[in-house]
Amino acid sequence: MKKNTVLVFSLTLFGVATIFGQSEQNFNNPIITEKFTADPATIVHNDSVYLYAGHDEAPEDLHFYKLDEWLVYSSADLVNWKEHPVPLKPSDFEWAKGDAWAAEVIEKDGKFYWFVTVEHDDSHPGKAIGVAVSDSPVGPFKDAIGEALITNDMTTEYTDISWDDIDPTVFIDDDGQAYMYWGNTVCYYVKLKDNMIEMDGEIQTVDLPNFVEAPWIHKKGDWYYLTYAYGFPEKTAYAMSKSVTGPWEYKGLLNEVAGNSNTNHQAILEFKGKDYFVYHNGSIQPNGGSFRRSVCIDRLYYNEDGTIQRIQMTSEGIQEPVK
Repeated sequence: MKKNTVLVFSLTLFGVATIFGQSEQNFNNPIITEKFTADPATIVHNDSVYLYAGHDEAPEDLHFYKLDEWLVYSSADLVNWKEHPVPLKPSDFEWAKGDAWAAEVIEKDGKFYWFVTVEHDDSHPGKAIGVAVSDSPVGPFKDAIGEALITNDMTTEYTDISWDDIDPTVFIDDDGQAYMYWGNTVCYYVKLKDNMIEMDGEIQTVDLPNFVEAPWIHKKGDWYYLTYAYGFPEKTAYAMSKSVTGPWEYKGLLNEVAGNSNTNHQAILEFKGKDYFVYHNGSIQPNGGSFRRSVCIDRLYYNEDGTIQRIQMTSEGIQEPVK
């Protein structure tokens, strides 16, 4: 073999090795790989991000959801994540039968309120929303009310399905007033009292194109944003408003179908001056999928007029620790 040929061959091998080496070490999505995680929600507290997720545990031969607990992780840089002991299970609510479906934590006055979706016992059949409370973002959490905040029989005038009262998202406006949005096929919202565990007024609805579930409320500048799961298999769409109660103007799709998962559930996170889109897909192989999902994080960018650029889902995720 000639000298030049050996050099080219060596450089080619070096390039291939470099590419494979970089690919292996730079794939940071999904962010949790030792367990299946779904329905992410996030808060920022004391310069760290806390990630709350359901624990997907469905075996491969079960083509439905099996979630018996919620999980919590924390990170100071969005790259390195620490798992904390299981902070809450449906069995912590005496009135619940099971199903640790989508949930969200919000902080108010030094307490952390966890709004959760569970299956209610036979006294109020169907999905219900409960509230747990803790003095710490990692728990332990306990039932804050002793009964459900929302039960299926409260919304039967809007739909006759038993799973429309799911996916709560809670937002505290600049004046301190808290609102909760939730729903499946119908998007609901209601004011909350200052104690965060009682409704303050009647349940209202929002008309959104192809609304399925997974509402999330956040604010950036003067704009309020309502993102939600759109159609099926689910994509993520969004609407904008100058008020947390609307009127909402539909703006279009934000995220495409999240690979190998029929559902699409998001959280919008601002951390250390940058914005992030937190979501799940079914990308962990060999057995990831719609009922064995995994949380990922990618950047989110706004346009000058406040609209949001389409999310670019990546395997690389967040490459460098956020400081």
